[in-house]
Amino acid sequence: MLRAAGVGVGDEVVVPAFGNAEVAEAVTLAGALPVFADIDPLTYCLDASAVEAAITARSAAVVVVHRFGRWADIRRLHALGQRHGLLVLEQGESEAPYDEIAQRRQRAGYLDAKLRGVRTPDGGDGHTYQQYVVRVPGNGRPDRDAFARALRGKGVDCRVPVKTPVHRLPEFRRCVSLPETERAADETLALPVDASLTKREMQRIVSACNALGGLLQPAF
Repeated sequence: MLRAAGVGVGDEVVVPAFGNAEVAEAVTLAGALPVFADIDPLTYCLDASAVEAAITARSAAVVVVHRFGRWADIRRLHALGQRHGLLVLEQGESEAPYDEIAQRRQRAGYLDAKLRGVRTPDGGDGHTYQQYVVRVPGNGRPDRDAFARALRGKGVDCRVPVKTPVHRLPEFRRCVSLPETERAADETLALPVDASLTKREMQRIVSACNALGGLLQPAF
């Protein structure tokens, strides 16, 4: 899509650093330079204000990635693109059948009501819960990783959604301030929310998390 739009050598493309490297790689393959902007802490998608701050005279496009079943503020981002004459491309996640989304939302609602000691996801704007991503309080990555190990020890299949932001990878390393991206990479943990989970399995997730969550306090 970038090549078809004429994006190439000498151009810059604003992309998120929170996620997979594939978007930045696509920009590089088109001959352009990926420029990283920070995310909104609730949606984990590009923040429009951060994107605007990253725009230069060489900016040609913005690639917006919808994350975990939440949508970016695409109306504001398209308006920004029109204002600056930028192409705005979207990368979404594969859509699940409606019945499966409804069951995920039901399980997410159960977790929202029962979990203690972790910050549950914001469910606004039609969240489809491709992943149920919580924030683990405490001292960032060390506490989040210890929390994840303890959950796995109790049989809960959790995972860290983004281990290293793209701007920290050797091939894309940039000296850029992305505080929300860094914080999200250090604190987030994806808990199971699959439609196939039984009530007993959901109860086990809650029990395991709540037993640990009370031990962690926000860092001061």
